[in-house]
Amino acid sequence: MCGIAGYIGKKNIGDDAITKTLSAMSRRGPDAQEHILFKNGENYVNLLHSRLSIIDLDERANQPFTIGNCTLVFNGEIYNYLELRELLKKQGETFFTESDTEVLLKYYLYYGEKCVEYFEGMWAFAIWDARANSLFLSRDRFAEKPLYFFKTEDGFYFGSEVKFLKSLSGEQLAVNHTQILRYLINGYKSLYKTSETFFKNVHEIPYATNAIVNSDGEISFKKYWEPVYHRREMSLDEAIEGTRAYLINSVKLRLRSDVPMAFCLSGGVDSSALVSIAAKEFGYKVSTFSIIDSDERYNEFDNIQATVEDIGCDSHLLEIPQSEALDRLKRLVQYHDAPIATTTYYVHSLLSEAISKAGFKVVFSGTSADELFTGYYDHFIWHLAEMSTRADYDMFLKNWQTHILPFVRNPYLQQPELYVKNPALREHIYFQNDEFREFLKEDFQEEFHEEIFTESLLRNRMMNELFHEATPVILHEDDLNSMMHSLENRSPFLDSRLFDFAYSIPNEHLIHNGYGKYILRESVKGILNEKVRTDRRKKGFNASINSVIDLRNPDVVDYLLDENAEIFTILDREKIREAFTMSPMPNSFSKFLFSFINVRIFLEQN
Repeated sequence: MCGIAGYIGKKNIGDDAITKTLSAMSRRGPDAQEHILFKNGENYVNLLHSRLSIIDLDERANQPFTIGNCTLVFNGEIYNYLELRELLKKQGETFFTESDTEVLLKYYLYYGEKCVEYFEGMWAFAIWDARANSLFLSRDRFAEKPLYFFKTEDGFYFGSEVKFLKSLSGEQLAVNHTQILRYLINGYKSLYKTSETFFKNVHEIPYATNAIVNSDGEISFKKYWEPVYHRREMSLDEAIEGTRAYLINSVKLRLRSDVPMAFCLSGGVDSSALVSIAAKEFGYKVSTFSIIDSDERYNEFDNIQATVEDIGCDSHLLEIPQSEALDRLKRLVQYHDAPIATTTYYVHSLLSEAISKAGFKVVFSGTSADELFTGYYDHFIWHLAEMSTRADYDMFLKNWQTHILPFVRNPYLQQPELYVKNPALREHIYFQNDEFREFLKEDFQEEFHEEIFTESLLRNRMMNELFHEATPVILHEDDLNSMMHSLENRSPFLDSRLFDFAYSIPNEHLIHNGYGKYILRESVKGILNEKVRTDRRKKGFNASINSVIDLRNPDVVDYLLDENAEIFTILDREKIREAFTMSPMPNSFSKFLFSFINVRIFLEQN
């Protein structure tokens, strides 16, 4: 995991801007920072890299990395690099490092743009190809690694973080007012519905996309992979065994590292399955880090302890401090170059800091198991809609009524035939946004929309969550929280072969006997302890706003309600003051007020 940045254009970027940018990149890569400059006719090409050494710690693997006329800067990991290297060795190729960096560049030299089709991993990279006088950019299939770009009259800038674009270009980027409103009213699930970011004219390379930037700074995009749902006829046992094999192999690949690794552990199936596989299948000496919330809605101590005792791991339990919460949040917003999406990622930042201080450089998380195997309460309703024409529909319905309905708070999702009657209804996704709109001083309305991946209602919803709603936000926040503390984040559920298999399983197998993620649960039977494996509750890795920020503290309230704050050109100050006093505070308003606080800070900083 590293930081990358660069430029192609007619501007000769000064040494001060290069030094400032490398300094800003140092958290992403404290082990080495380097820069290389090429002159190509009237154009300048700058490539910058900061290294967090994970594989082959020797300086021979530092970047920018050059072979012949091609130079690479790379952020991420190619997990199957050992297998790929052996394939090239059989063709007579020799290697001078033990790194995945050299493997990546040599595959580009052999296969050009198609090199990415061979990679299993997470990446954002740029290759200056002097033979073609062009810059080749690529981002991994699930967009695990960030890659922003920004165009000016002088040329094309790219980088792992927005701040790199600012420092390298010297431009004062303008805040995108529309994205602010989108975040406040429609919430975090709306942030990746468009190509916009929190700054005007700053965009990201899309997931599973290659891009070519020519000598004129013009960029062209090409998708190299498309997610699809290809239902295959298979038995329930085949679905379980296949999932088990692909998941174990994914963890095996991601355990490759020359530095110590830790695991985030919540009380859910996802992260608990990963630590159990690492410990029991591969004998890895596991260290886990967990947040304990005093709010019972989010307290998962019993399940966390069950896993810790089962595998005998080194466990670190953290509580959520309220002291200096605003100062911590200000630092987070400043580093993220954006408001923090939800309290989840504030809490996650505490874990990242603790893991880094304990001497680890890599951490595992259970991101996207929900989107692969059905983990959200609306998935049950979509599943009922898909099963509604089957002869055994009443069995699915009864199981839902018995095992799921008692836990559901969202009134939309308490209606079992909601999507049988109206498959186009989506009001539960931007829940209560009409009420939040009343806080605005101006009109803002943006209707919900989604991409059509497949005719399956359930799978289409899950893929939208994976590529446009939930997962992009998780990956964005996890990356920045981790890199703020020089820590690499790995997500074993985001494995292309595991995805392809999961999206071939017949829908009827996904939910069974009232269990979401039934296939995943059964696939780790005998590996994951039974208490966690059979627990139906979904608390989520989250925290209430009151666990994070003390809204009864007059100093905190005075700061947040300062009448001169720019946020109050957007929101009604008195309505916000009233919302602070809500008791009990509904979960949706807790989320809205956290968004308000973040925008309040973000606008102050920008």
